[in-house]
Amino acid sequence: MKVFLSIIHVVLAIALMAVILLQQRKTGGFAGIFGGGTQADGGGQWQRFTALTKITVVLTTLFMVSSLVLVVL
Repeated sequence: MKVFLSIIHVVLAIALMAVILLQQRKTGGFAGIFGGGTQADGGGQWQRFTALTKITVVLTTLFMVSSLVLVVL
């Protein structure tokens, strides 16, 4: 079980690196680093994310969960 989870963890790490490297760079300066915009920009932040950003969020969550499971084991 631990070997299987370790293999999944490595696959998730490689996939996460690939997705991050595929993303376009944003040229927002410091405003882009800290989120930019205001709260008045409206809701629906998740809908404004690109597909690669959504995949990154999901892969990061899975990577963190697998890390915690491996630590517990």
